[in-house]
Amino acid sequence: MRATNQHTSSSRDARTTLHGASLVRGRSEGFSLIELLIVVAIIGIIAAIAIPNLLASRRAANEAAAVSTVRTITSAQEAYRAAYGGGSKATSLERLTELKLVDVSVGAATVVEKARSGYIYSVVTSNADTDFCVGAAPATVNTGSRNFSADTPGVIFQHPLAVALPPTSTTGGVPFNQN
Repeated sequence: MRATNQHTSSSRDARTTLHGASLVRGRSEGFSLIELLIVVAIIGIIAAIAIPNLLASRRAANEAAAVSTVRTITSAQEAYRAAYGGGSKATSLERLTELKLVDVSVGAATVVEKARSGYIYSVVTSNADTDFCVGAAPATVNTGSRNFSADTPGVIFQHPLAVALPPTSTTGGVPFNQN
């Protein structure tokens, strides 16, 4: 009888050691280091492809918002001339904001810290305040790649990038959407 017990215990001993630790090399639960590194590499490749496209989309959205805001300020200038100015234009965004012709966030977006959708804006008047130029410039290199301006006729121009320096004239610009 003792021989039978020894045979049973010897087959069990081939797979276990003292205290039941496994000797058989098999797959344990979880992922290996190589598998985790491959997953991290794939995520890195996807991020390297997606992030530049995301940033380009954000710049395009900021530029579209800037063009829209330049149009809004241009319309507000004409409304000011007709209703309050007696033929003259508002000399600042603050004045247009006071009369609620533009939003407070637009009126405050004259410095980088208060940029609206990544752009800052300015209004410059000339000819005894009968002519004006609205300028928009990206607050940083990452928020836009062009400057915009519009003048009394309301035509929007695009200018080469000058970070945080809105154009004060349409001179040197190309009419927007014309290449």
